[in-house]
Amino acid sequence: MPDRLIAEQLQAGIGGGVIGREIVVLEQIGSTNDAILQIGNANPKQGLVVFAEHQTAGRGQRGNRWESAAGKGLWFSILLQPLIALANSSRLTAWAAEAVSDAIKKEFALTPTIKPPNDVQIDGRKVAGVLVEMRARKKAAHLAIAGIGVNVNQSLEDFPEELRDKAVSLAMTLGRQVDRQKFTIALLRELDRTYRARFAPNT
Repeated sequence: MPDRLIAEQLQAGIGGGVIGREIVVLEQIGSTNDAILQIGNANPKQGLVVFAEHQTAGRGQRGNRWESAAGKGLWFSILLQPLIALANSSRLTAWAAEAVSDAIKKEFALTPTIKPPNDVQIDGRKVAGVLVEMRARKKAAHLAIAGIGVNVNQSLEDFPEELRDKAVSLAMTLGRQVDRQKFTIALLRELDRTYRARFAPNT
C-alpha cells in the first residue's frame, strides 16, 4: 500500500495538543469506533486516535453502513472527554463536521457544505461523515468517540453502484490524487485546535 498512513509521521507532523497525543494505525478492523474503546479501555486517554486502512463494518448515522475502500480514504475515531452533558453530544457532531469541512476548504480551496446533522458534501454529494457515540461514567468525565470518514482517493468505481450518484471523493473533485498523510496532518490540526477552543479550554 504505497500511500499507507504512518503513525509516527502523523504524530511528528501535528506537534503538541490534545488530539493525536497517541495515534494507532490498523490494517483492518470492523469499526474504529469499536476498536478505540478496546484499545483505550484500560486507561482512557483523551486524544487517542485510531485509524484503519480498511473497515469491514464501518457505520454511519441510523445504523447505515459506511463504505470504506482499503487505502483510499480516512477512517478514524478519536477518544475524547469533553466537558459536556450526554444530552449535548450533538455539539460534538457539529464540531467535527465543521472541522472536516474547514480543513477541506483550507487545503484544497474547495467549498464543501454541511448537511445536518453529520454529512459533509461537495456539489450535493457526500465526501465525509461523522458518527459521535458517548459513554457515561460515574465520578469521571463522560467518554465520547468521534468517528470520522473522509472519501479521499476513491474513483467512481470504488463506490457501490447504488451510491455513485450520492458519494464523491476529494480526488474525483480535484481531478488528481491527494497525499493522504499530508491531508491527515492538516485535518488533525484543525480538529485539535477547534476542539480545545470549544470543549477543553484548560488543556
